[in-house]
Amino acid sequence: MTRKPSWIKRFLIWRVKKIDDKKFMMFLSLVVGIFAGFSAVIIKNSVHFIQHLLTSSFVQHYHNYLYVAYPSIGILLVFIFTKYILKQNVGHGIPTTLYAISRTNGKIKRHNMFSSIVTSALTVGFGGSVGLEGPTVATGAAWGSNIGRFFRLNYRQVMLLLACASAGAMSAIFKAPITAIVFVLEVIMLDLTVASLLPLLFASVTAAITSYLFLGMDVLYPVEITEKFLISDTLYYVLLGILAGLVSVYFTRIYKFIQDLFDKSNNQFHKWIIGGASLGLLIFFFPSLYGEGYSSINGCLNGTNDHLFNNSVFYNLQDNMFWLFVIFGLVIVFKAIATSVTFGAGGVGGIFAPTLFIGANTGLLYAQVVSYLGIKDLSFSNFSLVGMAGLIAGVLHAPLTAIFLIAEITGGYSLIMPLMIGASVSFATTRIFEKYSVYTYQLARRGELFTHDKDKVVLSILKVTKLIETNFLTIHENATLGDLVKVIAKSSRNIVPVTDEEDTLLGIVFINDIRDIMFDRDKYDKVFVNELMFMPTPIVSPNESMEDVAKKFKISEHYNLPVVDNGKYIGFVSRANVFSAYRNLLKEFSED
Repeated sequence: MTRKPSWIKRFLIWRVKKIDDKKFMMFLSLVVGIFAGFSAVIIKNSVHFIQHLLTSSFVQHYHNYLYVAYPSIGILLVFIFTKYILKQNVGHGIPTTLYAISRTNGKIKRHNMFSSIVTSALTVGFGGSVGLEGPTVATGAAWGSNIGRFFRLNYRQVMLLLACASAGAMSAIFKAPITAIVFVLEVIMLDLTVASLLPLLFASVTAAITSYLFLGMDVLYPVEITEKFLISDTLYYVLLGILAGLVSVYFTRIYKFIQDLFDKSNNQFHKWIIGGASLGLLIFFFPSLYGEGYSSINGCLNGTNDHLFNNSVFYNLQDNMFWLFVIFGLVIVFKAIATSVTFGAGGVGGIFAPTLFIGANTGLLYAQVVSYLGIKDLSFSNFSLVGMAGLIAGVLHAPLTAIFLIAEITGGYSLIMPLMIGASVSFATTRIFEKYSVYTYQLARRGELFTHDKDKVVLSILKVTKLIETNFLTIHENATLGDLVKVIAKSSRNIVPVTDEEDTLLGIVFINDIRDIMFDRDKYDKVFVNELMFMPTPIVSPNESMEDVAKKFKISEHYNLPVVDNGKYIGFVSRANVFSAYRNLLKEFSED
């Protein structure tokens, strides 16, 4: 008796018959946009609730020792949640998404649909010096990935849903739907066709509307542009772009250095103690480092310095210009350290907010120093905005995202020219010193960064185990030439693998190499296989990446390579079979 299909199978069959792929993808883009929007709303409100609960009673003109303890408590709660409740690693936001694209065919674990919300809210709410954008993108991407897998979508469709979810998350967290699409094209996705833009638009707009409904219509950084771009300020914007590029290099290198330090230790308790204590002390002396720092950024955009001194031990020094500039510089330097330490200690968060924070402070400090020295009166708000764009372009290697993000979240499109100058100069400066962004350096170091290289992505999807050919007849090393000829007569291949009783590969015999003696019957009992065989190089492992296999084909110029697992013969992979599979997948990958 045949079993009736489940309701899910029946629905999937009905969907394939009644709804074509393009319409269905449009519908799913709306769905993932809504989920991404709700993710942003939940993360934002959770953090605001925790921060209000912990710091609402703090007095601005007096320092508070609770700043020392709060970050450690938050990171400890994250550790307890991941170790004993979730029992899985959460990962870091956008790098997790990039890894899913590069190595797991877009598959993201189900727990990421909620785990990043919990861990980032605890981290940032208790003072972790990171942002919420990365976890929001990771959450949205997890929804997109798992919805795609639920509906049995193919690889290309899953990747499109993942892109839509990422765009929706960025759109919702920043209320910037245009920037979200630019971000996906520039940072997340490897290749999108024109047909992909409409689902991206649907997801981005849907997520932004969801955010507006629950978080209000205000822009993230309300600032009124009172001073328009002056051509006479061009040189100062160029110099700020260079400065922003150098600060971006500092941020990237200190981030990598601290991450490498923490990675050397396998003791999570030691990481928590060292990281939590360091972060707590930094926030105690410089309270503006607490959490996302959006209020501090708004202070910079308004041209004020209050954020440097509120709740600080340096409160009484705010009227001293020397100490003002010193503390400005220290806050910029220590923000990069605080962010890196937060990640190293086990916190979960994003890079966007710290980058915006450093950029706003760099731009304001630059404008104030130039004005104070009497060189030229510069607009504090304008240069803070350009500083933000410069750091985004430099740290994230995303100049287009930087330009549109700052213009969109501040309503500052009248400054599009300075934003373009600052972002492009900063990006160019950073690229002189750093090839990869903070998002991509770890993946690139392991050879796993393929998101912007279609050829590498297609090769990464192909698996050696799926392409192994096993129709090669084997022979024992002690067999005679006569025995070999009998095997050749039955074989359809021009290679005969030589193995022992345990299937260990001892060598191979090329038929072309023995043609001169193959028909000499006098030698059938006198010549043995072990005299004719040789050990082939290179050899392929079944777990090897297809990119490495392609390189071996290119270097060796062989048409077939043996596949060996711990010395045991499995089969061969052929150049023709790999190339055929590559072309078929590339065609599927590129179809509209």
